[in-house]
Amino acid sequence: MIRELATVLSNEQCYEGGYVAWFDAPSLAAAGHTPGQFVMVRCSDEGGDPEFSRAFSYHRAEEGRIALLYAVAGRGTAWLAGRRRGDAVSLYGPLGNGFRLPDGSGNLLLVAGGVGVAPMIDLAEVALAEGHQVTAMMGARTASQLLPASYWPSEVEYVVVTEDGSQGLKGRVTEHLDEYVAWSSKLYACGPNPMFASMAEALRDNGRRQTPEILMEENMPCGWGLCYGCAVFTRHGVRLCCKDGPRFNLFDVF
Repeated sequence: MIRELATVLSNEQCYEGGYVAWFDAPSLAAAGHTPGQFVMVRCSDEGGDPEFSRAFSYHRAEEGRIALLYAVAGRGTAWLAGRRRGDAVSLYGPLGNGFRLPDGSGNLLLVAGGVGVAPMIDLAEVALAEGHQVTAMMGARTASQLLPASYWPSEVEYVVVTEDGSQGLKGRVTEHLDEYVAWSSKLYACGPNPMFASMAEALRDNGRRQTPEILMEENMPCGWGLCYGCAVFTRHGVRLCCKDGPRFNLFDVF
Protein backbone atom coordinates (compact mmCIF):
# COMPACT_ATOMS: atom_id res chain seq x y z
CA MET A 1 0.00 0.00 0.00
CA ILE A 2 1.21 3.47 -0.91
CA ARG A 3 0.46 6.76 0.84
CA GLU A 4 0.81 9.79 -1.37
CA LEU A 5 0.09 13.49 -1.00
CA ALA A 6 -1.29 14.08 -4.48
CA THR A 7 -1.87 17.36 -6.29
CA VAL A 8 -5.14 18.05 -8.07
CA LEU A 9 -4.58 18.59 -11.79
CA SER A 10 -8.24 19.04 -12.71
CA ASN A 11 -11.66 18.36 -11.19
CA GLU A 12 -14.46 18.76 -13.70
CA GLN A 13 -18.11 17.82 -13.95
CA CYS A 14 -18.67 15.02 -16.48
CA TYR A 15 -22.43 14.54 -16.06
CA GLU A 16 -25.16 15.82 -13.74
CA GLY A 17 -23.79 15.32 -10.22
CA GLY A 18 -20.70 13.44 -11.44
CA TYR A 19 -17.07 14.56 -11.55
CA VAL A 20 -13.71 13.30 -12.78
CA ALA A 21 -10.71 14.40 -10.73
CA TRP A 22 -7.17 13.94 -12.06
CA PHE A 23 -4.29 13.83 -9.58
CA ASP A 24 -0.55 14.11 -9.98
CA ALA A 25 0.21 10.87 -8.13
CA PRO A 26 3.23 9.12 -9.70
CA SER A 27 3.56 6.42 -7.05
CA LEU A 28 -0.10 5.37 -7.19
CA ALA A 29 -0.06 5.55 -10.99
CA ALA A 30 2.90 3.16 -11.09
CA ALA A 31 1.57 0.82 -8.40
CA GLY A 32 0.37 -1.83 -10.85
CA HIS A 33 -3.28 -1.87 -9.76
CA THR A 34 -5.89 -4.12 -11.33
CA PRO A 35 -9.23 -2.70 -12.56
CA GLY A 36 -11.68 -2.61 -9.67
CA GLN A 37 -9.14 -1.83 -6.97
CA PHE A 38 -9.62 1.41 -5.08
CA VAL A 39 -7.83 4.23 -3.29
CA MET A 40 -8.82 5.93 -0.06
CA VAL A 41 -9.13 9.71 -0.16
CA ARG A 42 -8.94 11.74 3.04
CA CYS A 43 -11.89 14.06 2.46
CA SER A 44 -10.97 16.77 4.95
CA ASP A 45 -8.53 19.63 5.22
CA GLU A 46 -5.45 19.49 7.42
CA GLY A 47 -6.65 19.61 11.00
CA GLY A 48 -10.03 18.13 10.08
CA ASP A 49 -11.39 14.69 10.95
CA PRO A 50 -8.43 12.30 10.34
CA GLU A 51 -10.78 9.33 9.94
CA PHE A 52 -13.01 10.99 7.34
CA SER A 53 -11.85 9.01 4.32
CA ARG A 54 -13.78 7.70 1.34
CA ALA A 55 -13.08 4.86 -1.10
CA PHE A 56 -13.00 5.52 -4.85
CA SER A 57 -12.24 3.05 -7.64
CA TYR A 58 -9.41 3.74 -10.02
CA HIS A 59 -11.08 5.31 -13.05
CA ARG A 60 -7.97 5.78 -15.16
CA ALA A 61 -4.23 5.56 -14.61
CA GLU A 62 -1.63 7.07 -16.90
CA GLU A 63 2.04 7.88 -16.55
CA GLY A 64 2.37 9.91 -13.38
CA ARG A 65 -1.31 10.53 -12.77
CA ILE A 66 -4.59 8.85 -11.82
CA ALA A 67 -8.26 9.75 -12.24
CA LEU A 68 -11.17 9.15 -9.89
CA LEU A 69 -14.79 9.39 -11.04
CA TYR A 70 -17.33 10.12 -8.33
CA ALA A 71 -20.83 11.44 -7.69
CA VAL A 72 -21.61 14.04 -5.04
CA ALA A 73 -23.69 12.19 -2.46
CA GLY A 74 -22.69 13.59 0.92
CA ARG A 75 -20.20 15.58 2.97
CA GLY A 76 -17.08 13.77 1.77
CA THR A 77 -17.80 13.90 -1.94
CA ALA A 78 -18.99 17.51 -1.64
CA TRP A 79 -15.60 18.35 -0.11
CA LEU A 80 -13.83 16.55 -2.95
CA ALA A 81 -15.91 18.39 -5.57
CA GLY A 82 -14.62 21.64 -4.08
CA ARG A 83 -10.95 20.84 -4.69
CA ARG A 84 -9.24 22.95 -7.33
CA ARG A 85 -6.10 22.67 -9.44
CA GLY A 86 -3.03 22.79 -7.19
CA ASP A 87 -4.80 21.61 -4.03
CA ALA A 88 -3.14 18.78 -2.09
CA VAL A 89 -5.15 15.67 -1.25
CA SER A 90 -4.00 12.67 0.81
CA LEU A 91 -4.49 9.31 -0.93
CA TYR A 92 -3.55 5.73 -0.13
CA GLY A 93 -3.89 2.49 -2.08
CA PRO A 94 -4.26 0.47 -4.21
CA LEU A 95 -6.57 -1.60 -2.01
CA GLY A 96 -9.00 -4.48 -2.38
CA ASN A 97 -9.39 -7.21 -4.97
CA GLY A 98 -10.09 -6.15 -8.53
CA PHE A 99 -11.68 -7.88 -11.49
CA ARG A 100 -10.13 -10.99 -13.05
CA LEU A 101 -9.95 -11.22 -16.83
CA PRO A 102 -10.19 -14.62 -18.53
CA ASP A 103 -7.25 -16.08 -20.40
CA GLY A 104 -7.33 -15.80 -24.17
CA SER A 105 -9.84 -13.64 -25.99
CA GLY A 106 -13.52 -13.45 -25.15
CA ASN A 107 -16.69 -11.40 -25.38
CA LEU A 108 -16.94 -9.30 -22.23
CA LEU A 109 -20.13 -7.59 -21.10
CA LEU A 110 -19.67 -4.68 -18.69
CA VAL A 111 -22.79 -3.46 -16.89
CA ALA A 112 -22.77 -0.22 -14.92
CA GLY A 113 -25.43 1.59 -12.95
CA GLY A 114 -24.91 5.24 -12.03
CA VAL A 115 -21.49 5.96 -10.58
CA GLY A 116 -20.73 2.25 -10.96
CA VAL A 117 -19.30 3.26 -14.32
CA ALA A 118 -16.18 4.55 -12.51
CA PRO A 119 -14.02 1.38 -12.71
CA MET A 120 -15.44 0.17 -16.02
CA ILE A 121 -13.41 2.47 -18.28
CA ASP A 122 -10.24 1.10 -16.69
CA LEU A 123 -11.49 -2.48 -17.12
CA ALA A 124 -12.44 -1.88 -20.75
CA GLU A 125 -9.02 -0.46 -21.62
CA VAL A 126 -7.17 -3.40 -20.06
CA ALA A 127 -9.54 -5.94 -21.63
CA LEU A 128 -9.13 -4.45 -25.11
CA ALA A 129 -5.35 -4.46 -24.73
CA GLU A 130 -5.54 -8.20 -23.96
CA GLY A 131 -7.56 -8.94 -27.09
CA HIS A 132 -11.11 -9.14 -25.74
CA GLN A 133 -14.24 -7.76 -27.38
CA VAL A 134 -16.11 -5.40 -25.05
CA THR A 135 -19.73 -4.28 -24.87
CA ALA A 136 -20.68 -1.83 -22.12
CA MET A 137 -24.23 -1.28 -20.86
CA MET A 138 -24.76 1.92 -18.90
CA GLY A 139 -27.93 2.59 -16.93
CA ALA A 140 -29.15 5.88 -15.46
CA ARG A 141 -32.42 7.55 -14.50
CA THR A 142 -32.19 10.11 -17.30
CA ALA A 143 -29.85 11.23 -20.10
CA SER A 144 -28.23 14.03 -18.07
CA GLN A 145 -26.89 11.42 -15.62
CA LEU A 146 -25.05 9.38 -18.26
CA LEU A 147 -21.29 9.43 -18.71
CA PRO A 148 -20.72 10.67 -22.29
CA ALA A 149 -19.69 8.05 -24.84
CA SER A 150 -16.45 9.97 -25.48
CA TYR A 151 -15.08 8.69 -22.15
CA TRP A 152 -15.12 5.11 -23.47
CA PRO A 153 -12.50 3.65 -25.82
CA SER A 154 -13.79 3.84 -29.40
CA GLU A 155 -13.61 0.05 -29.78
CA VAL A 156 -16.26 -0.49 -27.09
CA GLU A 157 -19.87 -1.03 -28.15
CA TYR A 158 -21.72 1.36 -25.83
CA VAL A 159 -25.35 0.58 -24.99
CA VAL A 160 -27.32 3.21 -23.06
CA VAL A 161 -30.44 2.54 -20.97
CA THR A 162 -32.42 5.30 -19.25
CA GLU A 163 -35.40 4.77 -16.99
CA ASP A 164 -37.34 7.63 -18.60
CA GLY A 165 -36.35 6.76 -22.18
CA SER A 166 -34.66 10.13 -22.75
CA GLN A 167 -31.69 8.39 -24.40
CA GLY A 168 -31.12 4.88 -25.67
CA LEU A 169 -33.28 1.99 -24.51
CA LYS A 170 -36.05 2.67 -22.02
CA GLY A 171 -36.22 0.95 -18.64
CA ARG A 172 -33.67 -0.48 -16.27
CA VAL A 173 -30.41 -1.90 -17.51
CA THR A 174 -31.25 -5.34 -16.08
CA GLU A 175 -34.38 -5.47 -18.27
CA HIS A 176 -32.24 -5.52 -21.43
CA LEU A 177 -29.61 -8.10 -20.51
CA ASP A 178 -30.86 -11.14 -22.42
CA GLU A 179 -29.43 -10.62 -25.90
CA TYR A 180 -26.10 -9.33 -24.58
CA VAL A 181 -25.70 -12.10 -22.01
CA ALA A 182 -26.22 -14.64 -24.80
CA TRP A 183 -23.34 -13.02 -26.73
CA SER A 184 -20.97 -12.68 -23.79
CA SER A 185 -18.53 -15.17 -22.35
CA LYS A 186 -18.03 -13.19 -19.13
CA LEU A 187 -20.09 -10.55 -17.34
CA TYR A 188 -18.80 -7.81 -15.02
CA ALA A 189 -20.96 -5.31 -13.14
CA CYS A 190 -20.72 -2.38 -10.77
CA GLY A 191 -23.63 -0.44 -9.35
CA PRO A 192 -26.14 -0.28 -6.50
CA ASN A 193 -27.37 -3.37 -4.66
CA PRO A 194 -30.91 -3.25 -6.15
CA MET A 195 -29.33 -3.54 -9.61
CA PHE A 196 -27.40 -6.63 -8.51
CA ALA A 197 -30.53 -8.21 -7.03
CA SER A 198 -32.45 -7.64 -10.28
CA MET A 199 -29.53 -8.96 -12.30
CA ALA A 200 -29.34 -12.14 -10.24
CA GLU A 201 -33.07 -12.73 -10.68
CA ALA A 202 -32.89 -12.11 -14.43
CA LEU A 203 -29.94 -14.45 -14.89
CA ARG A 204 -31.56 -17.21 -12.85
CA ASP A 205 -34.70 -16.88 -14.97
CA ASN A 206 -32.47 -17.06 -18.04
CA GLY A 207 -30.79 -20.30 -16.98
CA ARG A 208 -27.77 -18.76 -15.24
CA ARG A 209 -25.28 -19.56 -17.99
CA GLN A 210 -22.38 -17.76 -16.31
CA THR A 211 -21.17 -16.41 -12.99
CA PRO A 212 -20.75 -12.62 -13.08
CA GLU A 213 -18.12 -10.75 -11.11
CA ILE A 214 -19.54 -7.70 -9.36
CA LEU A 215 -17.88 -4.77 -7.65
CA MET A 216 -19.87 -3.70 -4.59
CA GLU A 217 -20.31 -0.09 -3.49
CA GLU A 218 -20.30 -0.39 0.30
CA ASN A 219 -19.10 2.40 2.59
CA MET A 220 -15.51 1.55 3.50
CA PRO A 221 -14.30 3.91 6.24
CA CYS A 222 -10.83 2.44 6.75
CA GLY A 223 -10.04 0.48 3.58
CA TRP A 224 -8.16 -2.46 5.09
CA GLY A 225 -10.49 -4.41 7.38
CA LEU A 226 -9.92 -2.76 10.75
CA CYS A 227 -13.25 -1.05 11.39
CA TYR A 228 -15.66 -3.76 10.16
CA GLY A 229 -17.86 -1.01 8.73
CA CYS A 230 -18.31 -2.68 5.34
CA ALA A 231 -19.59 -6.16 6.23
CA VAL A 232 -21.18 -8.12 3.37
CA PHE A 233 -23.35 -11.14 4.12
CA THR A 234 -22.54 -13.93 1.65
CA ARG A 235 -23.44 -17.59 1.30
CA HIS A 236 -20.04 -18.37 2.80
CA GLY A 237 -20.43 -16.13 5.84
CA VAL A 238 -19.66 -12.50 6.58
CA ARG A 239 -16.99 -10.89 4.41
CA LEU A 240 -15.49 -7.40 4.45
CA CYS A 241 -15.95 -5.42 1.27
CA CYS A 242 -12.61 -3.61 1.57
CA LYS A 243 -10.48 -6.66 2.39
CA ASP A 244 -12.28 -9.64 0.82
CA GLY A 245 -13.86 -7.59 -1.99
CA PRO A 246 -14.96 -5.30 -3.40
CA ARG A 247 -15.09 -8.00 -6.10
CA PHE A 248 -17.61 -10.75 -5.36
CA ASN A 249 -19.40 -13.54 -7.18
CA LEU A 250 -22.92 -12.21 -7.86
CA PHE A 251 -24.62 -15.41 -6.72
CA ASP A 252 -22.62 -15.57 -3.49
CA VAL A 253 -24.30 -12.36 -2.35
CA PHE A 254 -27.62 -12.09 -4.21
